[in-house]
Amino acid sequence: MSENEQTVQKAPEAKTSLKEELKIIFSSSRAFWLVNLVNFGEGIAYFGILTLLTLYLGGSVGMSDAMTGISVSTFTGLVTLFMFGGGFVSDKYGVRKALTIALVLLFSGRVLLGFAELPSQMGLQPVGYVMSWAAIVLMALGSGILQPALYAGAKEYTNPKVSAIAFSFIYAIMNLGIVFENFVSPFIRTDEPFIGNIHGLGWGIMGVFLSCTALTGVLLLAHMTLFTKKTEKECRVAVANEEENKNKTWKQRISEMPFRDARFMWFIFILLPVQTLFAHQFLTMPDYIFRVFPAEVAAKFEWINGINPFIIVIFVPLIAMLTRNVSVFKMLIIGTSISAATTFLLIGQQPDLTLLILYVIIFSLGEAAWSSRFYEYVGDLAPVGQVGAYMGLAGLPWFMAKFTTGLYSGSMLSHFVPKDGIQHPGEMWLIYAFIACISPIGLLLTRKWIEGGKQKA
Repeated sequence: MSENEQTVQKAPEAKTSLKEELKIIFSSSRAFWLVNLVNFGEGIAYFGILTLLTLYLGGSVGMSDAMTGISVSTFTGLVTLFMFGGGFVSDKYGVRKALTIALVLLFSGRVLLGFAELPSQMGLQPVGYVMSWAAIVLMALGSGILQPALYAGAKEYTNPKVSAIAFSFIYAIMNLGIVFENFVSPFIRTDEPFIGNIHGLGWGIMGVFLSCTALTGVLLLAHMTLFTKKTEKECRVAVANEEENKNKTWKQRISEMPFRDARFMWFIFILLPVQTLFAHQFLTMPDYIFRVFPAEVAAKFEWINGINPFIIVIFVPLIAMLTRNVSVFKMLIIGTSISAATTFLLIGQQPDLTLLILYVIIFSLGEAAWSSRFYEYVGDLAPVGQVGAYMGLAGLPWFMAKFTTGLYSGSMLSHFVPKDGIQHPGEMWLIYAFIACISPIGLLLTRKWIEGGKQKA
């Protein structure tokens, strides 16, 4: 075991008060806040596009429900799949370079996506499909590199004593970007009245996409200007043996990851069923709301969708602070149980806006209870210089959840919530609720086995 690895393991043993931890986190290095500048901006751009992607592909590009579901699911699945390889990019080249590469790819993909509707308008739908899929690959590769780089930055540029809060900040600030996006997006997209006589711009979905693309370009310029080599070197707190990491082959890096730890692999994969609910937030929820609820509700869809990140921004850091001495495993059981059980609120056959909003609120509280703590667990497990790779491994179940959910989400919508005809949305959500319950039940049944392995480690 290297000296650096020993330092990482011993750091959490030092006890500090909540006030001291907050003082440390808010006095973090310039590099940590520059990482979070990209984190905030990308939260706006990524989710601004993802939230409306099903509507864009199904409407402007002309894809069927099934093809749209598969395309969006492929995008989100590739994001997480690329995180595995993308994690090695930040480990090998550093956080700064990884973020630069990611932003270039994201900007290129978003420009291409904006042009994908033009062939369809000229009756050349197959060309539009190919352009959309090419854009999806570019954007997914960029996001796959960017996400582990953000968490690697949280570890490298902050004091190890406040790892729980640092990782919760990464998660919360990303969601702060989503809150901003969800508030502004309807104003850009529709011409509905919002405050008094102030109406939206009415630029449509394409207006939102263009705004997100422009923001990505601004982020790239700001990052390259402000995040210099000097800043990266001066602000790094956790330093790996760079020469040793540089000489390692891809095979050696992969062999050092905990693939052979059955307990750890089960621990991350048992979360797959409940993670399908997160995939349904962008694969199913947009069409569900637009097809089941009145037009005035659909016009402000992003506001409903924005309740989730708003709660995350407030409660992820708060819960992380209040439960920093509670085991990750307990928080996972509590959080996944809340998220899964809340889905039963949607099993009624008649649309109910109150129940929908209540579902989003409670579901979000469940997410806040365990999401960032899981990444903290993986980050603490990873040696310095391998955080990106470990984050990529931890994302594999999320990849499977997003990809497999898209394989059936479009067909389920067509069957239970068709555009025209009799709709049975409650039955669809009942099926999804039962699937999600597998996670907390599985965690409870295997708790002693998993925690036993942790004690022996």
